[in-house]
Amino acid sequence: MDRADKQETLSKVPEVTLAFWVIKIAATTLGETGGDSITMTLNWGYFVGTALFLGLLIVFVIAQILAKKFHPFLYWATIVASTTFGTTMADLADRSLGLGYTGGSTLLFVCLMAVLGLWYWSERTISVNSVTTPKVEGFYWAAITFSQTLGTALGDWMADTGGLGYERGAFVFAAGLAVIAALYFWTKISPVLLFWAAFILTRPLGATVGDFLDKPVDHGGLNMSRPLASAAIAAFILVCLFALPQRAGRHLRQVR
Repeated sequence: MDRADKQETLSKVPEVTLAFWVIKIAATTLGETGGDSITMTLNWGYFVGTALFLGLLIVFVIAQILAKKFHPFLYWATIVASTTFGTTMADLADRSLGLGYTGGSTLLFVCLMAVLGLWYWSERTISVNSVTTPKVEGFYWAAITFSQTLGTALGDWMADTGGLGYERGAFVFAAGLAVIAALYFWTKISPVLLFWAAFILTRPLGATVGDFLDKPVDHGGLNMSRPLASAAIAAFILVCLFALPQRAGRHLRQVR
């Protein structure tokens, strides 16, 4: 179909740029330290923490869907809510429900693949630039939430079950992202598939970095205060949002 037969519309999610990935990694790190601040530092537990962040996530997702256009602060607030919920939900499944890191990661991977499969079956694409309708936004935020939760479980699995610890675990996930970046620039592999692979891997990278910051020294961490680390990361995200302006992605839709 000729480009003239299509009309360009703005997506309700940001254009995927280097700034997007910088903020995304910071947001996932905040999700880890913020989630742990509630469940561990304040000792509210995984059930209460999961319920709290699920409620916040639902509120932000509804606000995001009702919004008429892309709003950077609303979008990233929703991402942070999804990543903190992902942290507490993964910990709840892995620890409180007894699934373990391997079982939890497997279950979450299946759920994520199911959501992406349903999205593709319905829309014939899973490109984030197609997020222009409430229906597609529903698929998008479901996929985002499962990917965030899966990333937390993968990070814990790599650091604990895999025996790599937080520092080496972060290095492995960073190396994985470097490989994906190389595939994006130097191969013809679908950019959409590479985006989702990178989106999943940034979560365990952020999780392992967050754990490295706040876990005790005898557990391989720096033993920083979780609330202090969370405040510092939140401030960094705000600086990025002001210094690195975000703009909506663009989508070509068929003109009927």
